[in-house]
Amino acid sequence: MPNSSPPVTTEAAPSEQPVIRWTEAGEERSALWRSERGAPPPKRVVLADDTTTADTAYRQACEGTALLWRGDFHNARQLLQALARRADNVPARKRKKAAQVVPVADAFHQHRLAQSQRARMLGMLLIPFNADYSIPLRRAPDVKTACTEAWGPADAAAGASVASLRELLGITSAHEWRRKGVEIAALGEPPHNRIHPHYGVFSPVRGEYIQLVATAHLPKPPPGQTSLMAFDVGTGTGVLSAVLARRGVRQIVATDQDPRALACARENLAQLGVADQVQVVQADLFPEGQASLVVCNPPWLPARPSSPIERAVYDEGGRMLQGFLKGLTAHLAPKGEGWLILSNLAEHLGLRSRAELLEAFERNGLRVISRIDAKPQHPKASDASDPLADARSREVTSLWRLAAIQ
Repeated sequence: MPNSSPPVTTEAAPSEQPVIRWTEAGEERSALWRSERGAPPPKRVVLADDTTTADTAYRQACEGTALLWRGDFHNARQLLQALARRADNVPARKRKKAAQVVPVADAFHQHRLAQSQRARMLGMLLIPFNADYSIPLRRAPDVKTACTEAWGPADAAAGASVASLRELLGITSAHEWRRKGVEIAALGEPPHNRIHPHYGVFSPVRGEYIQLVATAHLPKPPPGQTSLMAFDVGTGTGVLSAVLARRGVRQIVATDQDPRALACARENLAQLGVADQVQVVQADLFPEGQASLVVCNPPWLPARPSSPIERAVYDEGGRMLQGFLKGLTAHLAPKGEGWLILSNLAEHLGLRSRAELLEAFERNGLRVISRIDAKPQHPKASDASDPLADARSREVTSLWRLAAIQ
């Protein structure tokens, strides 16, 4: 039986890329280990195929044993779905405990922990890849293009690799987002209004914050200048730079630290025909110089991200938010404005109070010119089954217009 192979201990190779090891047909095998969130290779690995039952797989995955799939690819997907159903079938005693009244911040952290444990368990179903990113399984799809976008060009010298099926599904989903693009109403009429997010770069699916930037009153250029200079701090896909460019801002500097985001922004801005208005540079927060408008849409929740893609949502310790506020006045031209786009979800989750935010403005020499609010329209905002439904139902996204205290 494939799932009766003896588990073995996995150790990272003395190189940048960790290695996963297992025993197959009486021989020790190894391959490169791929994990976007930086998870170490599983220490215990057994083989699994079409004869492996969902109950057996669930028990092994919960125990921390990974299953390297050797059967039909579509059956692997069905097994992953079965594992997800078991993970979501919470026993009555746990549902009762979860229903007890706890501080909202504790409920948030419990939810995050449960999601992390669920992801770890589902990540135990593994898929093999050849050196060219083909999958040596029956009925396996062609994922070479999607894997190249996520992992870079295939390297024959690197040999075979292994990743979780859940990660592969994320890669193929990201490829479809990139291929089809996301329609952004603020960028005009289709088909010339699409943003194409790359793998690992957060997709601009929440349109309310984009619309705020598209409609807020633009500041005037400094005395003696005819054009407005703008900074887009943490540009991501480049969507806010594109909106500002379509609004007629002729000089924009967009920054990001992530090479994936920089490449994504450059591609989107070129595709939208506004690349000549936007300079994309790698920087930690601000570029050099000053601007009449400095825009920043930092991660909204001060919590630790569990993967690179979550850095667009979770900002541990509020580092980016505090860094933006601390450096803003030095980068504002005379009579310039800083636009901070921020949800108040953190306030409703007990992670940051409104008083703390206002105190941070004052502490960094900033005053509020005005605030423009918008209610979220995404599906989770009205999903009563969401564990954070109460907080999400009261969420408001705001554009804070900030200026230096004179």
